[in-house]
Amino acid sequence: MPTLGQNQYGKAETRIVKVTREGATHHLEDLKVSVALSGDMDEVHYSGSNATVLTTDATKNTVFAFAKEYGIGSPERFGTLLARHFTESQPTVTRARIRMESYAWERIATPGEGEHSFLRDGRGVRTAQITHDREEGWEALSGLTALTVLNSTDSEFHGFLKDRYTTLPETRDRVLATDVTALWRHRWSGPQDATPDWDASHAAARGHLLDAFARTYSYSLQQTLFAMGSRVIDHRSEIDEIRLSLPNKHHFLADLTPFGMENETADGAVYFAADRPYGLIEATVLREGATARIPVDATNL
Repeated sequence: MPTLGQNQYGKAETRIVKVTREGATHHLEDLKVSVALSGDMDEVHYSGSNATVLTTDATKNTVFAFAKEYGIGSPERFGTLLARHFTESQPTVTRARIRMESYAWERIATPGEGEHSFLRDGRGVRTAQITHDREEGWEALSGLTALTVLNSTDSEFHGFLKDRYTTLPETRDRVLATDVTALWRHRWSGPQDATPDWDASHAAARGHLLDAFARTYSYSLQQTLFAMGSRVIDHRSEIDEIRLSLPNKHHFLADLTPFGMENETADGAVYFAADRPYGLIEATVLREGATARIPVDATNL
């Protein structure tokens, strides 16, 4: 007889925009929230009985109501409020995972006319995932995605394995570009601990990722990835694990020889920015003694 394995359900990608008005000055918070619930759900699969199932519509409504009643603040804070609510208010829900994306907006300056105009910030998306399991406890993951970075030099790629299908030439100077997706696990183990300064921690981790990318003379994107993850682990004691996914956004020299032109000169060159296919480099960097808990596919869903 077939048996039921892991299962979960919830409401995915609830978009919520909260406007807070302080006179003529307005503040904007923009989130995408996905709720996944697990627990005593066997019977709904076996017989269709919904007696133990909280509707996904109710989870969506909870997201909106909590944003109004308690405010959002950092996505980690908001996720903690939601996860605790679902696991403590419903006896059949024993595990709640709240996954969020936070979209930043910059003010458009309008001197003397109030501050209520905004421009979407295109410098990456902040992410977070809060999970509460009654038996296993709490887990807090923070991260970012769609953070596009590029080094126009200080990158080489040579000495690699070659077989009959290898056509890529070795290079001693190349453009290195990637869209960073990173997810890191905090040592924090739940609301019983002191509440971290989520915003400051995220800003610092992001800064270390960017600094390591810019300062690492790269012989491979794998080396750059490890340098980025190591910089975060070395400088942020509250973080035990970080997983990175770095697509290699290839830039190839354009062939200008048909026009009698050289394309590698002292004053620069022209590149073709390839869209796909692309190399995809992924790895986890751990603090010594820590156990890897971030799923290997969590950064490339």
